[in-house]
Amino acid sequence: MARRAGAILEPRPRWLRAVARAVIDAYHRPPDDRPRELAAFIAATIEALAPRPREAKPPHVRRWIVPEPAMGTMRWPVPQLASLADLAAFAELSHGQLDWLADARGLERTVADERLRNYRYLWLPRASGCVRVIERPKRGLKEVQRRLLHDLLDLIPAHDAAHGFVRGRSVRTHAAQHAGRKVVLRLDLEDFFASIQAGRIYGIFRTCGYPEAVAHALTALTTNVLPSRAWAALPRPREDLRAITAHHALGRRLATAHLPQGAPTSPALANLAAFRLDRRLAGLAASLGAVYSRYADDLTFSGPRTLLGEARAWIAQIAREEGFTANDHKTAVMTRAGRQRVCGIVVNDGPNVAREQYDELKAILHNAARNGPAAENRAGVPDFRAHLLGRIAWVASLNPARGAKLRLRFERIDWD
Repeated sequence: MARRAGAILEPRPRWLRAVARAVIDAYHRPPDDRPRELAAFIAATIEALAPRPREAKPPHVRRWIVPEPAMGTMRWPVPQLASLADLAAFAELSHGQLDWLADARGLERTVADERLRNYRYLWLPRASGCVRVIERPKRGLKEVQRRLLHDLLDLIPAHDAAHGFVRGRSVRTHAAQHAGRKVVLRLDLEDFFASIQAGRIYGIFRTCGYPEAVAHALTALTTNVLPSRAWAALPRPREDLRAITAHHALGRRLATAHLPQGAPTSPALANLAAFRLDRRLAGLAASLGAVYSRYADDLTFSGPRTLLGEARAWIAQIAREEGFTANDHKTAVMTRAGRQRVCGIVVNDGPNVAREQYDELKAILHNAARNGPAAENRAGVPDFRAHLLGRIAWVASLNPARGAKLRLRFERIDWD
C-alpha cells in the first residue's frame, strides 16, 4: 500500500507507512464499496499523524490509479451492481439518461418549465384541512422505479408486522390480527412518506451491499424534493391553527429529499425504513400481552385493557425516536362495548364489513334488479357491472355468507 502511494505522490511523504498501518488496522478487508469513507479516513489520519508546517511543500499527484468498486456484504440476493455502469445497464439507460433521471443537476427543485422535471404534482384535500401532496413520476422514471421495485426491492423482506404493500398480505390480514380482542388501539403517523428522508433510503441501499456511488444514484432515483413553485401553488389553511401547523410541518418535510407519495418504489422503501419501528413496537406489544401490526401509516394494537394505560405514550416515544410522529388527533381506543374498526373493517368478533355498507350495497342491487342498473349508477362508473362485482367480492372475502346473498341479488339484474 505504501509502495503504490509512493508511486502516485511526489515527493514521497515520510508518513506513508504510518498511514498505511492505520488503514490496515481500521479495515480488516479492503473497503472496495466505500471509497469516499476511505478517503475521509485517510485525510483525517494524515492530519493526525503528519501535521505539516505552513512553509512545507505538500506532495502532488503525478499519476492517477482508478479504483475498481465492488459490492459490499450482501444480506439479500439483490442484483450485483458494483458501478454506475452496472446500474445503467440494469436500468437499460445510457449514462446521460441515468444522470437525467437521478437529477444530477438538481433541476427538479429549481426549473420553472414542467418539461424539465421528472415529476408531476397534484394535491388532494384532507379532512384535517391540510392537503395531501401526490408526486407522480413521469413515464421514463416510473419505468426505472418499477424495475427497481420488482427486481430489487421485492427481494428484501419487510417485517412480519407490515401488512401494507407486501405480497400475500393485505388490509384483511392486517385487520384479522385484531379480531375478538378486548381493546383495539389505533394510531396514525403524520406525513408517513414525506417524513422518510433520503439519508435513510441511502442506508437501506448501503445495507444491501451497494457501493457508495451506486447507493447515492439509487437514492436519487427513488427520492424527490418538491419544487418551491409547486409548494407555493398549494392551497393554505387560513383559520384552523392545527391545520396551519400541520401544513408548515409538511412543507419542511417536502423541502428536503424524501420518499415521494406516488412513486412505485415508495411503499416498499417505506416498509424497509420502518423495519426498526415495527421491531420495537412488536416487542412493546409482546411485553403487554398484545398484538401489533401496521398497514402503511396505520399502527394498530389489540389486547387486554392494559392498553388503556401508558401504552400510547410509549408508542409515541418509540415512533419519535425512529423519526416518525404519531398524530394525536387520529388516535382511537375501541373497546368491545362499541364498534371496533381497523382500516374500515369491523373486528369485534371476526373481520366483517360494516352493517351500513352491507345494507347500502344490498339496496343498490335490489333497485338495480327492479329499475335497471343504469338508474342506480348515479356516479357514472364506467363499468358498473365490474364495480358491483368487486364490491361483492370484498364483502365475500370478509363474510362468505353475506357475499353469497349479495351474489344472488346480483344475478337478478338484467344487464341487457
